[in-house]
Amino acid sequence: MNVAKSGYRVFSANSTPACTELSKKITERLGVELGKSVVYQESNRETRVEIKESVRGQTIFIIQTIPRDVNTAIMELLIMAYALKTSCAKNIIGVIPYFPYSKQCKMRKRGSIVCKLLASMLAKAGLTHIITMDLHQKEIQGFFTFPVDNLRASPFLLQYIQEEVPDYRNAIIVAKSPSAAKRAQSYAERLRLGLAVMHGEAQCSESDMADGRHSPPCVRNTFGHSGLELPLMMAKEKPPITVVGDVGGRIAIIVDDIIDDVEDFVAAAEILKERGAYKIYIMATHGLLSADAPRLIEESAIDEVVVTNTVPHEVQKLQCPKIKTVDVSMILAEAIRRIHNGESMAYLFRNITVDD
Repeated sequence: MNVAKSGYRVFSANSTPACTELSKKITERLGVELGKSVVYQESNRETRVEIKESVRGQTIFIIQTIPRDVNTAIMELLIMAYALKTSCAKNIIGVIPYFPYSKQCKMRKRGSIVCKLLASMLAKAGLTHIITMDLHQKEIQGFFTFPVDNLRASPFLLQYIQEEVPDYRNAIIVAKSPSAAKRAQSYAERLRLGLAVMHGEAQCSESDMADGRHSPPCVRNTFGHSGLELPLMMAKEKPPITVVGDVGGRIAIIVDDIIDDVEDFVAAAEILKERGAYKIYIMATHGLLSADAPRLIEESAIDEVVVTNTVPHEVQKLQCPKIKTVDVSMILAEAIRRIHNGESMAYLFRNITVDD
């Protein structure tokens, strides 16, 4: 395809090799060249972006993968979007496979909804549309004042299970907490497999802190208005961890959207081993794998961790051979092509359930 006549260009908002790998795969599938730009850090750690070609009247797609330095990546995206806006680009569409701060989408005690703040910043910088994948909560789309296409990685992970997991018909899909049960059920129904749900003290405590329910003390407040008596605030107590469903003699496949701190996954794997599962797989869209995650995975009962390439994790793969990668550049490239040509996006969501 002739880039000059295509009517759109694709830029990478990050210049590091690990982060531009996905951008190169997408442009190869589209048959276009990556836009010419320079993104770098000055000696005082300020981010500078320079666009090296004319973008006047063009539709621009900015691909930004999020490395470990999340805040720098956000500034790169904001500055590049604003640079393109002031260069008279017609439309500026952000391709952000993993949307950062997506876990901070609920009020926590006296905190803030950072995800809403980031959505406002992106709109102010000049973005007019976003393509992302597997938002932590689908309601995040409501934070934006412009269209958001929330693609799904499940078809690629399901294909991996069918092609790469030996004897997958003897597997059972596991939700490591009740909050992940709907996603696990969606996988189980499409693979025609059974479902198991874990609950108890090993589940993530995120939901407990989301609404600040533990902020008041767990005693009656005798101060203040003498005629006002509030009900006693009872603290929640999680029961001992249990597994609802038979995993004995089965392959356990735990599914989730993000795998970052892996302690919960390691603990879940140990419980599943005790219950008789003879192989344990972890399937997740975004493999952040922070801190000592590769070492913990390598030393755990987990047999394989399968993630997509929405987040660069080549270093972690070198540290832990159990980590496998599924390429999702195909669906991102197709989304770009369809948006540019004004085609329907419905084809990309075929056989996708609401709970996926």
